[in-house]
Amino acid sequence: MAINDQVNDGLLEQVYHDNCPGCKQDRNKRIQTGLPIKELISIWVVVLCDALPISSIFPSLCLVSIDFNIAEKEEDISYYAGFVGSAYLIGRALASVLWGVVADRYGRKPVIIFGITIVVIVNTLFGFSVNYWMAIVTRFLLGFLSGILGPVKAYACELFPDEYQTLGLSAVSTSWGIGLIVGPALGGFLARLPAEKFPSLVSSDSLLGRFPYLLPCLIISIFALVVTIGAIWLPETLHFHRKGELESASDAPDAEKKDSSLISLLKNWPLMSSIIVYCVFSLHDMAYTEVFSLWAESPKSLGGLNYTTDDVGMVLSISGMGLLFFQTALYPIAERIFGPVIIARISGILSIPLLTAYPYIALLSGFMLTITLNIASITKTVLSISIITGTLLLQNKAVDQHQRGAANGIAMTLQSICKAFGPACGGALLSWCLKRQNAAFLPGSQMIFFILNIIEGVGVLMTFKPFLITNHY
Repeated sequence: MAINDQVNDGLLEQVYHDNCPGCKQDRNKRIQTGLPIKELISIWVVVLCDALPISSIFPSLCLVSIDFNIAEKEEDISYYAGFVGSAYLIGRALASVLWGVVADRYGRKPVIIFGITIVVIVNTLFGFSVNYWMAIVTRFLLGFLSGILGPVKAYACELFPDEYQTLGLSAVSTSWGIGLIVGPALGGFLARLPAEKFPSLVSSDSLLGRFPYLLPCLIISIFALVVTIGAIWLPETLHFHRKGELESASDAPDAEKKDSSLISLLKNWPLMSSIIVYCVFSLHDMAYTEVFSLWAESPKSLGGLNYTTDDVGMVLSISGMGLLFFQTALYPIAERIFGPVIIARISGILSIPLLTAYPYIALLSGFMLTITLNIASITKTVLSISIITGTLLLQNKAVDQHQRGAANGIAMTLQSICKAFGPACGGALLSWCLKRQNAAFLPGSQMIFFILNIIEGVGVLMTFKPFLITNHY
């Protein structure tokens, strides 16, 4: 049975189907007024569950290599640390399309709940790692089995009314960006914390003493467990209609009869061009995230800042607060005025001189160093997330609902492949750069930021026609 709504004095008929969760959500969207606060919070916490375990290890990557006695020389620590960071992304690259297809067939909600449950289990297991290879395997499994991020992007488009879709996708990228900041802050503050800072309370033979990375993992897993329980009440947005039932106008029945295979998506150049741009900037962002922590913790003699993990965590926390304000209050307004492509282009161009200045920030000290570094970090984070939000909008506007899960799965696979090179190559390149302090051309850390700028520049060029083609902007 179907329920008809008359809209605009009968000019458009909207048909809703009984027992269809997607129709129910569409009906709720049409009668909803005001800012969808509950939906925004739902997207926020789900994405945060996915981002926190990924990034919480970044400030401790060097320590992981040291604790597990895998690096023979100090200069090689960054090299081995990079593979721990890349293991998650390799796993995600192998499974993202699968999770997208599952989300298109069985719904967004089951995939989201299963993915958060995996975070609870596997992230805790990482905290109990006893050697380098166990850390690698658990990180890989976390990426392979937790297929949240692709489906939740489609979910964010479908959960909000049209006028709030930009805000919904902005919530995804903002929460992801906050997770990539709060995660390292948690890892930086809490890794090794009990045994090193409170030896009178926690002995080296205790649970937290023997597993120095367990505390941040436990906190994240407990948060994910609470979100898993709350996700049971999330609405489903995918349409499920019985055969022979009249299709609604919003279901686009003709579109559903079209070829929805992966081949048709790969032939969709507006989709694929936006995904490729997204991947290039994602590679840059992941490499930057890895390089920033490792560079900041490197000794002054090697061109670093000689920061502790606590210092890095503080810088990233401050950047997160700046990002939260910009993406929530300012980005939706800027997107309506300029559009996502122009914003991405301007953000990429401004990032280049900003990154060029990073090696010279290391020459500062005291209060001036703190202020300058925090301003640079906030600016870089805002610019990066603005680019990512814009490319997410382009991807989801390039396909119909019944293809969004698979389309975002393709995006996540290609992005994860690119991002997997980020930590591994970033760590290896930084290790190489720190060994060439007396080079005539771009000595020391100047070279690694120059390489990051090349990637950023390629991404900016790709935002122009004829490469980037858009349907709606």
